[in-house]
Amino acid sequence: MVGLRSILVFLVLFKSFGSIIGEEEEFSEALLLRPLPDRKVLAHFHFESKVPPTRTHGSHHHLFPKSIYQLVHKFRVREMELSFTQGRWNYGRWGGYDPISSRNAKPPGVELWATFDVPQHQVDASWRNLTHALSGLFCASINFLESSTAYSSPQWSFKSFAANMRYGTLPREAVCTENLTPWLKLLPCRDKAGLSALMDRPSIYRGFYHSQRLHLVSNEFDLATSSSGIVLEQTLTVVLQPVTLGSGMTSSVGSIQQPSWSLSSLFGRKVSGRCVLSNDSNVYVQLEPDLVSELKTTSEMQQQSDVENLITQAWSDMSFEMSDSPVRIIKEVYGFQKESSLLYEFSLANFSDSRPFDLEFRWKRPVTWSSQLAPLQASRFLMGSGNERGAIAISLKSVGRSGYAKSSVNEEGKCSLRVDVFQVVPWYVKVYYHTLKVFLDERLHSLEDVIERTNVSPSEDKVSPGLMEIALRLPCDVHSVILTLEFDKGFLHIDEYPPDANQGFDIPSALIRFPEIKTKMHLFEDKSACKSPILSKLQEESPVLWYTEVLLVPLTTPDFSMPYNVITITCTVFALYFGSLLNALRRRVEEEERLLKSKATKASGPIGVLLSKLSAKLRGKPLEPPSSSSSSKVSYKLILRVILVAVIAAAWQYFFG
Repeated sequence: MVGLRSILVFLVLFKSFGSIIGEEEEFSEALLLRPLPDRKVLAHFHFESKVPPTRTHGSHHHLFPKSIYQLVHKFRVREMELSFTQGRWNYGRWGGYDPISSRNAKPPGVELWATFDVPQHQVDASWRNLTHALSGLFCASINFLESSTAYSSPQWSFKSFAANMRYGTLPREAVCTENLTPWLKLLPCRDKAGLSALMDRPSIYRGFYHSQRLHLVSNEFDLATSSSGIVLEQTLTVVLQPVTLGSGMTSSVGSIQQPSWSLSSLFGRKVSGRCVLSNDSNVYVQLEPDLVSELKTTSEMQQQSDVENLITQAWSDMSFEMSDSPVRIIKEVYGFQKESSLLYEFSLANFSDSRPFDLEFRWKRPVTWSSQLAPLQASRFLMGSGNERGAIAISLKSVGRSGYAKSSVNEEGKCSLRVDVFQVVPWYVKVYYHTLKVFLDERLHSLEDVIERTNVSPSEDKVSPGLMEIALRLPCDVHSVILTLEFDKGFLHIDEYPPDANQGFDIPSALIRFPEIKTKMHLFEDKSACKSPILSKLQEESPVLWYTEVLLVPLTTPDFSMPYNVITITCTVFALYFGSLLNALRRRVEEEERLLKSKATKASGPIGVLLSKLSAKLRGKPLEPPSSSSSSKVSYKLILRVILVAVIAAAWQYFFG
């Protein structure tokens, strides 16, 4: 019986040990390079770390960053996204209808949103503690988001069920290497090996757009279902202007040839192999669908629509060439586009310090194309003048490509398009939400005919910002949509103004969301493609997002030099007044008279005294000392001076105080 029990215990322990061994930590790295139509190059770094649940794997980790793990468990974070962005994504030239732009095009400054697995009354406290922890972790001013005037509670703009969600943004936060360095420290190899070694600071920050993002999903607190642990996704998206390799060429029609580039020309470094702790380390070069179509048209190798020839020989096509041959070529299959994008995969497994990887992409002839755009292009601007009131306008214009929209049909059989608008306005910009007007093709429409769903939270002075969530149902053939909102400009206390108050105050970017229009890459069913985290992420559906501009609102600003001027003139007047008054009150007149009398006696001598007595007898008047008249004159002058200063001070206080 004892032997049977020991065997059962051994089997149970062996099974549990096998399950723990099967669930190991994972880390992968990837770099996606994409030529852009405006002679720039998009570089998208993707790092993903996975850790099994704590109840099966324990709390000790080898690859997963300990600081993030402690942050998740201390504040019970279910999902979080933090981004540091410098510059603004150019949706018109760099695309707005692809997975990278929808997930990684972020507003300028700092954006943070998080959902918590805590009771409703503890969400605000968890948010404040989280902002302080992230501020110290990333050397940023994220702790400014702890104030109730800096964050809001969206209901359905980011997640369909976000009861415990908080959202905050700092549009004026400067992004520098102090934020990138702690972000790199979360990687197992940091910036010493692998693809992260390409992140040369001058090369990264001289780009036109730079956004580092951290997205966290945790299922640690779902005990009822099978938990996948914690998944940490770190991305760095940079738009760089390559240094041209060789002289540029111009075609007969006047189009300028795209600049050739390499990894060393973009980042100033080469890749000396993969990170030894990563399970997957690849570099991808993506050609957009419109570029593939243009290459098919202009290439002399193509006869009619020879797709197979392009897929197998595009890396040495007549229009461009690459220095290394790819491991494989992945073709996208998409129904709405005439052509599909191509992905060229390069593995870093066979490269080392003695044989570094330096991919070179060289153009042979001028090629022009355009990126995929969202169905509506959004912009936001201010209307009105003066420091008292104004209006905010959001403009949506059609791009003329209705094939993108997976529209729905209403009860009347008409095609419609769903557009969500999310906007947060600071409390000192007092928005009147009842003044909302919607213009379709420059015609005013009733709100009941256009608005499908609303969530409005008016601002409260010095307590909370204003929040607006609107779901619009627009006809598919609409060309332009304009939303206007009127507002009044509030007054701040002098202590509430920032140091650069004359520059103006920022209104964070508005978010335009197309929930019914999903974007993803449709790749061939390949098991190896599913193993790559970046390819799996590109194949996930995500709604098309568009962030508008940050608005700069000038408020009534006091003359900050006036307090200094008033203080100095007041102190001067009071010093003169009280100095003269104290001088008059503290002066000893009798002692001064005796002192003057003695001085006069000593100066005149006995002959002077006799002459004074003789003149007094001749005049028939008693003898008077000369010091008394002088002292009285001095006292009269002092009193007159004190009165004059008091009158001046009273007049100044009356007219200028």
